[in-house]
Amino acid sequence: MESRVLILAPHGRDAQVIASVLHGAGMHSLVCADAATLLAELAAAAGTAIVTEEVLGRGLDEALRDYLVQQPPWSDFPFVVLATRQASRRSAQAAASLERLGNVVLLERPVNPETLVSAARSAVRARARQYATRRHLLDIETAKHTVEQLNTALETRIAERTSDLAGANDRLMREIAEKERIQNKVVQGQKLEAIGRLTGGIAHDFNNLLHAVSLNLQLIVRLGSDARTTDFARRAKESVDRGARLTAQLLSFARAQSLLPRVHDVNALVANLRELIEVSVGSKVQVRLELVEGQAWALLDGAQLEMALLNMAVNSRDAMPDGGQLTIRTRVQQAAADAGASRVQISVQDTGCGIPEALQGKVFDPFFTTKPEGEGTGLGLSQVYGFVRQSGGSVEIHSREGEGTTVTLQFPLVVPSLQEATAGQARSDAGGGRNGQAERRVELLVVEDDEAVRQGIAEGLRLLQYSVREACDGEGGLRELRRHQPDLIMADYLMPGMNGAEFIAAARKLYPHIPVLVATGYADMAEVERLVGTESILKKPFDLETLNAAVAAELARARTHRATRA
Repeated sequence: MESRVLILAPHGRDAQVIASVLHGAGMHSLVCADAATLLAELAAAAGTAIVTEEVLGRGLDEALRDYLVQQPPWSDFPFVVLATRQASRRSAQAAASLERLGNVVLLERPVNPETLVSAARSAVRARARQYATRRHLLDIETAKHTVEQLNTALETRIAERTSDLAGANDRLMREIAEKERIQNKVVQGQKLEAIGRLTGGIAHDFNNLLHAVSLNLQLIVRLGSDARTTDFARRAKESVDRGARLTAQLLSFARAQSLLPRVHDVNALVANLRELIEVSVGSKVQVRLELVEGQAWALLDGAQLEMALLNMAVNSRDAMPDGGQLTIRTRVQQAAADAGASRVQISVQDTGCGIPEALQGKVFDPFFTTKPEGEGTGLGLSQVYGFVRQSGGSVEIHSREGEGTTVTLQFPLVVPSLQEATAGQARSDAGGGRNGQAERRVELLVVEDDEAVRQGIAEGLRLLQYSVREACDGEGGLRELRRHQPDLIMADYLMPGMNGAEFIAAARKLYPHIPVLVATGYADMAEVERLVGTESILKKPFDLETLNAAVAAELARARTHRATRA
């Protein structure tokens, strides 16, 4: 019900043609005979509605007014309006009718079927995120109701026993304070979880847009012959890269960033980062390292940890405008036999101005900052929070005004195998899409549901002298595989119907040893890592050089594997 497309196009065969196009694209639709039927079906549930502009002129917008005004805060129902080609500007009345609908995508007829399907899918995806927000809010409301019930029960208990337990009043007050602290912590965690899920969905869509723009700008730079045009493209690519870093921080807060965890010695990572931290904080700040003796191994994404430490170091620098001391400590906290796992701790301590107690519960919220307007994005600590939690760890902050701040990260301690401690992976050059002595061009199958991203990847690979076939979803990819086996599969993770992991599993049933690259910017990668390993994951957005190197490395691994089996 929540994903269906309602159609109101009463003239001729318009409604039947629209429904047929949507059905061919695998979308569920319902043709409404009149405005009353459309209103009744909207009340039931729908993903979007496709209506013709002439219907609006007959009062449909007035009939929809009550429905639109009464929408709950989470809802902004999307409409796709099929407009008649205008010889001149629309009348004020027609423009007002469109404006009253609010969330509108306007398509001028005649409409290309692919454009219609793309608009409908975008509207349904947007509506699905609204429904997801509603569900998250209902998670939150239930928790709030539970907290209220606990408070009510506690107050009743106190009222009943006050006369008999006057002597135990101090103990009860301590219990109440502790319960309130825990309840506030639970509510704060639920709030961050809900914001993170919404943020992750939005950031994923932006990531795909940036990825498509980035690849096409790189194609312009490589193929353009005009120096000014290529210079413009390079400058635009720099802006796209900044946007990509922003979405990466949002995805990290949402715990939806594609991490590539490996076993690292935390001491070595911190020591190697010292020089960069010293440059980042400036000469007024003295940097001091206090590292635990020996090695402290943890399973995490080393690049993300380095980014987290740099974010915290820059925050500390800003809290010490007149200079001070920044101390980074590592410690191994050995757990007792009955106290759970041992932990690796990394703390960043400064002697700065500190954070007011009233603000400490908000410091991990995205876009929250204590810095003046125009300074900082407010995403530094939210990136730290998301990365640590996604890595199975925890983060705490302790601060007193005028005495400084300490942020402590904790990760599970691991014992590395000899292979993990000494691992190294050599990449080889594919020779412009050719495999050593092979006579033919290497053929790749690209499976990606976003058309702009898929075309950008495909054109980039062809520019790199690879032969490319394309599919827009998992089912289409399997059909291509049944026709002919490519040399390598490159698949997106988050696709409608069949996700990347499910597609890879099905592809491996056809060709058990076929090499695979998974491209993603938003996913819980545990399932994919079990199938292909972290070395076969390519994080969006990526450039052509990274793409070429990843394809070359995957083909080289496949050749090595075949030689070993032989």
